[in-house]
Amino acid sequence: MIRRPAVAGTFYDADPRRLESTIRGFLQPGSFRKTIGVIAPHAGYLYSGAVAGAVYSRVEPPDSCIILSPNHTGLGAEAAVMREGEWETPLGTMAIDAERASSLLEKGRPFQEDDTAHRNEHSIEVQLPFLQVLGVKRFVPITLMGVPFDACEEMGKGLAEVVRESDRSVLLIASSDMTHYESRVAAEVKDRTALERIEALDPAGLYEVVLQKRITMCGFIPVTIMLIAAKALGAKKAETVRYATSGDVTGDYDQVVGYAGVIVYSGDV
Repeated sequence: MIRRPAVAGTFYDADPRRLESTIRGFLQPGSFRKTIGVIAPHAGYLYSGAVAGAVYSRVEPPDSCIILSPNHTGLGAEAAVMREGEWETPLGTMAIDAERASSLLEKGRPFQEDDTAHRNEHSIEVQLPFLQVLGVKRFVPITLMGVPFDACEEMGKGLAEVVRESDRSVLLIASSDMTHYESRVAAEVKDRTALERIEALDPAGLYEVVLQKRITMCGFIPVTIMLIAAKALGAKKAETVRYATSGDVTGDYDQVVGYAGVIVYSGDV
């Protein structure tokens, strides 16, 4: 099965040459880290591409990725894993890492094999052109609905086991935007509260504060699961490499969306 692009021409350029040029403009020379996991935004590249570029500029390209995203459409399974096939972007196709996907599905629930959840979901798709430019060949797509923290723990531990057992390097990617449609001042306060928990490698604290403070961080479930897995894999540090809001582009600071780029690593260079 080939999953066709859902947001090419809207969230990012449908022309391959312009798209690659845009992405290379976002990728700045810098020192790579042996990164365990990252948080990258998933808005249109006009708004969040520079933040995503700051993240991927710091990552040593892995052999494979596991991408965790929120389910914006409400379709499909609660924790939907696409087992096999290819995803198409203007830069070509990218294969699903069927071996890693199958290993996850063997863990059983909450992971379920489901293609429907991925059909029109944009938050994994927008990561792929960055990964293609970096030369990454395969990935596992997982979309997630709201689940209790104990389910996040179960999935995070399962992810860590799959990464640990892999004979390839695997990067965990949590796709998330931050606060939605509040003033820049309010968004920055709420986002700083969430980022403090992320930088402290505190997935339980993040889960709790997002609910308590009503932070409209669409991917807090993917981020929570990624942090649980990353800690199990030896993560010691989390660093926010860039933060921005949509107001930085539009000039409208009354209603903004926040974007944060974070890398999670062991502390080793």
